[in-house]
Formats: sequence, C-alpha cells, structure tokens
Amino acid sequence: MKYELTNETINFFGRKLFRIRALKNIGNNVKKGDLGGFVESENNLSQKGDCWIFNLAKAYDNAMIHGEAEIYDSAEIFGSAMVHDLAKVYDHAMIFGEAEIYGEAKIYNSMVCNSVKVYGKAKICNLAIVYGKAQVFDSAKVLGKAMVFGE
Repeated sequence: MKYELTNETINFFGRKLFRIRALKNIGNNVKKGDLGGFVESENNLSQKGDCWIFNLAKAYDNAMIHGEAEIYDSAEIFGSAMVHDLAKVYDHAMIFGEAEIYGEAKIYNSMVCNSVKVYGKAKICNLAIVYGKAQVFDSAKVLGKAMVFGE
C-alpha cells in the first residue's frame, strides 16, 4: 500500500472525506509520512502508480485517480470522473460527471463535466467550461471564459 486514510476528516456537503498520508515515497514529490488531500474512500485514489492528491484537493463519489495523475490545490474530482496517465488538475478546477482527463492534459481554474474527454497535451484554464460530449485533445487550449460544449 502506498497511502492510508488518516483520522483527520472533513464534512464536505454531507460527505465524510478522509485526509490521506503516504506510507512510502511516491514519485519525486511525495515523501513517506506526507499528508495529502482528501478522499471519500480508497476507491478514489489508486494504490498503484505515482498518482497523488495534494493540498486541499478532493476526490469523492465514484471518481478515480490513477496512473501518475496529480490533483492539487483546491481541485475537486467527483461523480464518475476519471483522471489518469500524466494528467494534472489544480487550482479551483472541478471535474465531474463521466469526464475523463488523461495523457498530459492540464486543467486548472476551470470546469469540465458530463462526458467530456480531455487528452494529449490539451490545456483548459482560466474559468473555461467544457461540457456535453466535447473532446479537447492534442495541443488544444481552451482558456479565458470560453465555453466548449455539444459533441
């Protein structure tokens, strides 16, 4: 096992979330004993790979983080969203629904939801909203207060 749930909890919109603690060094950024973010259960963060939840970031519902993905700052991953590979989600980003973020995608200070797929080296930032069945990929950038939706 690479992490454990601590006794430190928060009540987040009626859900009990547990802070995580590293049981060993993980990648280059997490040392044994480091505290991480919050999960509802061990189903939210894989025990395999170098994936991690930092700071005050949260993963709950059926959301799953695996691979080498990193979630940090005040980001939230929930619903049935998946974040994996080398993807990074941070600042005040919200990923939910059945959204899937993977490859080397970066999402920050934005919202991605429904059945959206973001992958490759795509970047979504600065209050952008992507929803529906949209796909953002390769080196595409969605920024500012832009909205991308539909199919």
